[in-house]
Amino acid sequence: MEERVTDERWQAIIHNDATYDDQFFYAVKTTKIFCRPSCKSKPPKRENVRVFQHASQAMREEFRPCKRCKPTGERLPDREWVAQITQYIDSHYNEKLTLEHLADMCHGSPFHLQRTFKRLMDMTPVEYIQKKRIERARELLAHSNNQIADVAQLVGMPNTPYFITLFKKMTGKTPSEYRQLYVKQQTT
Repeated sequence: MEERVTDERWQAIIHNDATYDDQFFYAVKTTKIFCRPSCKSKPPKRENVRVFQHASQAMREEFRPCKRCKPTGERLPDREWVAQITQYIDSHYNEKLTLEHLADMCHGSPFHLQRTFKRLMDMTPVEYIQKKRIERARELLAHSNNQIADVAQLVGMPNTPYFITLFKKMTGKTPSEYRQLYVKQQTT
């Protein structure tokens, strides 16, 4: 089923060589996406690559077809693609996430990602990331004694003043006020 990533195949992948498109498909373990060798997506790390002779083999291993190179000849449904992106954000919200990075990880263009995500989720990818970060910050403020700056770092927002401003905008309270209110509610 799975084949070795030979030096020749690796060169085909990193150089987007279309002459290999009918010879094999490659899948990226970290994103669970598979592509044609000619895919223009950012090259993966070699240790994260698996090679398959047929697209159906990759799909049986639960890899999804790339939105950019369409290795099955079909387009991935938008809902499935957005679900894949939200799942990635949910697992990586505490890292630096940009629209370009998300588009690369999920094999699409930043413009299409922004437009499709907004249409299906009623918010932009950045708004979704902020929502996840603030939800997690609320949990940390309520259930830990971490300093506000530490909470900001833990949720992927190293700029503490910006974190405080965004937190207040989204919750109506500063992080300190939120924590005090939570503690007060627990003691009454």
